[in-house]
Amino acid sequence: MNILVTGANGQLGNGMRIVAGGSADSYFFTDVCDASQESLAMLHQLAGDDVCTETSRLDITDLTAIRSFVAQHGIQVIVNCAAYTNVDAAEDNQDLAMLLNAKAPENLAIAMKEVGGLLVHISTDYVFGKEPYNIPCREDQQGTPTGVYGYTKLCGEQNIQAAGCQYIIIRTAWLYSEFGKNFCKTMLQLTASKPQLKVVFDQAGTPTYAYDLAQAIMVILEDYKNSLTANPSPLTYSHSGIYHFSNEGVCSWYDFTRHIQEYAGQKACDVQPCHSDEFPSPVTRPSYSVLDKTKIKQTFSVVIPYWTDSLRRCIVNLKS
Repeated sequence: MNILVTGANGQLGNGMRIVAGGSADSYFFTDVCDASQESLAMLHQLAGDDVCTETSRLDITDLTAIRSFVAQHGIQVIVNCAAYTNVDAAEDNQDLAMLLNAKAPENLAIAMKEVGGLLVHISTDYVFGKEPYNIPCREDQQGTPTGVYGYTKLCGEQNIQAAGCQYIIIRTAWLYSEFGKNFCKTMLQLTASKPQLKVVFDQAGTPTYAYDLAQAIMVILEDYKNSLTANPSPLTYSHSGIYHFSNEGVCSWYDFTRHIQEYAGQKACDVQPCHSDEFPSPVTRPSYSVLDKTKIKQTFSVVIPYWTDSLRRCIVNLKS
């Protein structure tokens, strides 16, 4: 298959570069920004010199440009890793967030609808939050976003469904990796440099290692390819739908930080729990956004690692 990965220089995009290294399929990686030298060095460290670091420019807010790229390269699948993810800044940049999180996915869906292809789109646990959940959120649960970011991501999901293409929407949460800016890397720096640190304990969820999510996407792509082999001209992909993926388990941001500190061997910083209201924010974040992953495990036989095991692996990579 010919597969396009958008947002290829982000956390998940780089994870896709790593897992695609051993694939027989043809991958095309695109972004609107260049990769940092730090990311390029980490890619080579984790995947060797054969990893694809080439990035083509593609503006996914431009439907004409998408159509041209799809036609030129015979794209059969798009994996959309691009998004506007600054939760606080989205409150003051609603038009831009809507363009990137709702209109751009719609463009990709239209392009795949026109060629009978598949769109794999990454969404978020932030489509939930307004209701006081205390059990893991299921795929068929009504979206109740509490801010612009979650609202625009929910609109993106709805636009994809309305476009009528074959799609896999994967909601994930608390994404971290060896790449870019994320909570894990920030806490590594802070626990190494500060004598004391306060971290909220009243928001519960599950960290997601980007590499594990990329591996799950590869399983789905193999399933889709097998469906094409069985029926080269399928009218619909039988597994189209919304799925949830994060690592297994539950923790708070405080628990997450304590494990980061422990695995990094940084004992000098005194990490203390605190309430969310001690860190004022323009957005009310979900107090409980644990995702129920039963559907993706049953449908694709995905094996999901426990969150502490994946965190330990990531920190080993960062420390090396």
